Amino acid sequence: MEEIKKGRIIKGIAGFYYVHVPHDGVYECKAKGIFRKDGRKPLVGDDVELKCLDVDKMLGNITALLPRKSELIRPSVANIDQALIVFAIIKPAPNFNLLDRFLIMMQSQGLSCTICFNKSDIADEKEIEEIKQAYEACGNQVLFVSAREEIGLEEVRNAIAGKTTAVAGPSGVGKSSLINKLCGCEMMQTGEISEKIGRGKHTTRHTELFAAEQIGDETYLMDTPGFSSLMVFLEDKSDLCKYYPEFDDYEVNCKFQGCSHISEPVCGIKDALAEGKISRLRYENYKLLYEELKAQKKY
Repeated sequence: MEEIKKGRIIKGIAGFYYVHVPHDGVYECKAKGIFRKDGRKPLVGDDVELKCLDVDKMLGNITALLPRKSELIRPSVANIDQALIVFAIIKPAPNFNLLDRFLIMMQSQGLSCTICFNKSDIADEKEIEEIKQAYEACGNQVLFVSAREEIGLEEVRNAIAGKTTAVAGPSGVGKSSLINKLCGCEMMQTGEISEKIGRGKHTTRHTELFAAEQIGDETYLMDTPGFSSLMVFLEDKSDLCKYYPEFDDYEVNCKFQGCSHISEPVCGIKDALAEGKISRLRYENYKLLYEELKAQKKY
């Protein structure tokens, strides 16, 4: 009798799905045609059942898609629990406007975010404290680490253990180095799968999960491409406030309903800003994004 196993799709390419079975390995699988008939497509992150066809060669067929607890649109992936947004705190200096865009993108898809600043061993303590206050005030866990010096890595491991985490951030911030240090091995490579499909490791960029069993059972990391820019798309510019939760306590003091918190004469947000209760860094990013969304509606 053919053995049935449960696992998670970590990569899909050219009609093949690569399914990680905990404490077993990665099976190369085809999906049954019945999924196409039902209009269902397996996604990276899907929990599945597979029928083993060849245990030695680790080949199988996906026979069932298990219920999804979440599904993201960008990137197209299932069952992500949270996002780990990685920036360098220095060399290069963080682009906080881009960071806010990442936060909005992840939060708009229902993901909680942990912000991880790398290279903290060469950063100024005062700057670290200012950034920490600004971004903890909007409800995020903020961690400062050094992948090179292996500082603060245990906090990050605790934050991602037992969860499926999308790792995002711009290029050149040490994202891959950090993940490799966290896992104690070279996670950011796809040699085994590349050999099977006969392609180079970096010729095409695909959504992929990495099973981080070194950190804990059911721990997966999703690598995402590095971004140098990111557009924000919201139905209405007035929705932008939802992604600045530190504004919530002060909006009650705004005179006008639907206050934009930019040009109105009596504004609780601007008063709080003047009193140092709201981060000027975050507020300036809010203004830039608001104007960008306003301009989008004109075209």
